[in-house]
Amino acid sequence: MEAPAAPARLPSLDLVRGVAVLGILLLNILAFAMPDAAYVNPRAYGGWHGADLATWAVNFILFDGRMRGLFSFLFGASTLLVIERAEAGERSPAEVHYRRMAWLLVFGLCHLFLVWHGDILAHYALIGMIAYAMRDVPVSRLMVLGTMLTLLGAVLFATIPLSILQLHANPAGAAELQGYARSFGVPTAADIAKDLALHRGAYGAILADRLREDGGALFGLFVFYGPETLGYMLFGMAALRSGMLRGEWAPARYRRWLLLCWAITLPAYAALAWCQWASGFDIRMVAAMMPLTALIRPPMIAGWICLILLLARPGGGLTTRLAAAGRMAFTNYLATSLICTTLFYGYGLGWYGHLSRWQLYPVVFAIWAAILFWSKPWLARFRFGPFEWLWRSLARGSLQPIRGSA
Repeated sequence: MEAPAAPARLPSLDLVRGVAVLGILLLNILAFAMPDAAYVNPRAYGGWHGADLATWAVNFILFDGRMRGLFSFLFGASTLLVIERAEAGERSPAEVHYRRMAWLLVFGLCHLFLVWHGDILAHYALIGMIAYAMRDVPVSRLMVLGTMLTLLGAVLFATIPLSILQLHANPAGAAELQGYARSFGVPTAADIAKDLALHRGAYGAILADRLREDGGALFGLFVFYGPETLGYMLFGMAALRSGMLRGEWAPARYRRWLLLCWAITLPAYAALAWCQWASGFDIRMVAAMMPLTALIRPPMIAGWICLILLLARPGGGLTTRLAAAGRMAFTNYLATSLICTTLFYGYGLGWYGHLSRWQLYPVVFAIWAAILFWSKPWLARFRFGPFEWLWRSLARGSLQPIRGSA
């Protein structure tokens, strides 16, 4: 069955989303392949000298938190587009939105418990349900609300380094401090051995651990990261309404924003990277990065949007493949989890904990190549990626036509 022509899409949004879905793997690969603390502290695992240190520094200065933030911006913008299209089609925007979020929550919970503990989809679904209330807010107020929520997020993040400082000053807090070390410091050899044994083991043990631990983690993510995520979604709505994410700005305006945003944030991130290295990646310094980077991350995300759209060449080979990857971002995000858990966990190839930090990136580049290779040919034959089609069909309550070029 051939489908009617799809509603017009925004190529700029697909392109930026394509970069984001590739870029987020630069950091997620650490969570797939190493104990949790290695994500923020290179001393925890995976090497912190030479090429490993350089790899950490590049990620921290350019990508860490920025790709997740870019994803959040895009989620807010896409949410607003779906609502506007529902209104244009004389459908109930509330029904369309909440059915999509409800099924996204189901996908996210399945991904969280059955595939990988680092899921973000369930969190986005919950925050997206709140973001609907801001759909009619003008750009200036979206920016103000987004800024206030970002500041609230920074305040919440600041409770962690403050708690660590208090525990350092209190000898009775050693046990609680070790709990923080599992996330921000250097875990004990016993903790590392336990983590390695779990993830190099059978699927059943990993599943049991997720069922025991990750329900509470989802709630903690909602409370702790919720304000920042909602703020980023509102920034994304504002970026769409202002024309920034639509690709409607003049090149000179994108260049001005890029220079302004990165002239502030790049030196700041470089200074924060140096402070961590100079401290020997002391847990207090590493934890202090959470509130500090929260304050400078949004302008750097805006700079990333400007850079991507400035470098884009309409009709260019890489541009079209990135846009195809972005159009299939839901499928590609889930496929990345399936590939990486198969590569790293014990029920697959069992690479978990065996590669140093820099050695993970040939794996990342190979997965990028696969995503860029398969997305465009798939969309030449089908209107949606497979998981996009399933989500759309479930949200609309009927199988949607999929045959025909996107």
